[in-house]
Formats: sequence, structure tokens, C-alpha cells
Amino acid sequence: MAGNKRAYRAAGNVLHSNPNPIVVPCHRIVKSNGSLGGYGGGVKKKRKLLISEGVQIIGGKIDLKKFGWNVL
Repeated sequence: MAGNKRAYRAAGNVLHSNPNPIVVPCHRIVKSNGSLGGYGGGVKKKRKLLISEGVQIIGGKIDLKKFGWNVL
């Protein structure tokens, strides 16, 4: 079954209006290529939150393979 190619927009809109970003940690959502993407609190804050959790960001990207993702 083929998915909706624009479903990422719907997911992004829901996450952007997340009233509890600490309880539902939407800052952990990144693009499929490892780049950070957007964040309702701003990308600088997203980067800071990820780094505080021990995530390394090199060249604006996260190494998704390190987290068990098979990147195409």
C-alpha cells in the first residue's frame, strides 16, 4: 500500500501544535536524511535539546545509522 507522499506535512502540523513538547518529545523528529528539520521552538532550541540528550550533530545532521536506521 503506497502512503500519502505529503503525510509528513500533516505530521509536522500536529507536532508544531504540540501543547506538551517535554512530555511528547517532538524535538526528536528529524528528516529522513538526518538533517534536523524544523521545530516549533526554533531549530537552535531543537539542536540544544538534542545535544543535551547526548546526540551528536555533525554538519547539521545526525548519523541515523548510529540509531539503527537503514538510510537509503
